[in-house]
Amino acid sequence: MVAMTRSLFWPSLSAAIALLILLSLGTWQLQRLAWKQDLIASIKARSTAEPLTLEEAIRRYAAGEDVEFFPLRLRGRFDHANEKHLYRVETGKAGWRILTPLHTRQGRIVMVDRGFVPDELKAPERRKEGLLEGEREVIGQLRYAAGQGMFTPDNVPQENIWYWPDLRAMARESGISRERLVPFYVEDRNKAVPGGWPRGAPRNAELPNRHLEYAITWYSLALALIGVYVAYVRTALKKR
Repeated sequence: MVAMTRSLFWPSLSAAIALLILLSLGTWQLQRLAWKQDLIASIKARSTAEPLTLEEAIRRYAAGEDVEFFPLRLRGRFDHANEKHLYRVETGKAGWRILTPLHTRQGRIVMVDRGFVPDELKAPERRKEGLLEGEREVIGQLRYAAGQGMFTPDNVPQENIWYWPDLRAMARESGISRERLVPFYVEDRNKAVPGGWPRGAPRNAELPNRHLEYAITWYSLALALIGVYVAYVRTALKKR
């Protein structure tokens, strides 16, 4: 009996540790699911609000209020000569988000994410119809710029290749002072663009939410581990 107990000790310990890890991952995904559901509900509620003015958005942002995902109404002129290209893969196709400075009536400058173009349309001269001239109204969604992730490559400003939206660096490359730059950007979801490009995000774009699927996967693996362990112990006892 003592020998049998010793022979099962390490397999049992390994199985217990693995089971604990799998259950922890499943529980973490359920926590992420609750967080994502709250976030989606908050985004939907904000997206139906009346658009903020630029002055109101700046004031509330400066006061420490979370204004991300609120609609924002702007008027200004696009500076297409200084558009920035943010690398993205959308619907399985590599391409670029086009971030263009918008010079507003108030003298502030807002980076506007005008939408996605495939790689072959990266050069502005290949989509001249979409280079809107004159003063324009933009109704979009206010967004905060995400920082560089652990696995995100460094930006290459001198080649106008950006992997994450470093607004200050983009402004420097465009000769825009920090005082004039607004500390957030806007996703343009307003109207169809002549020529079809850039292609903006749909108004009802949904955040991916697969946390329940992931949780079920981890818990299923935990159950499978229990089954394998029980079968192993039974086999070992029969050989005794």
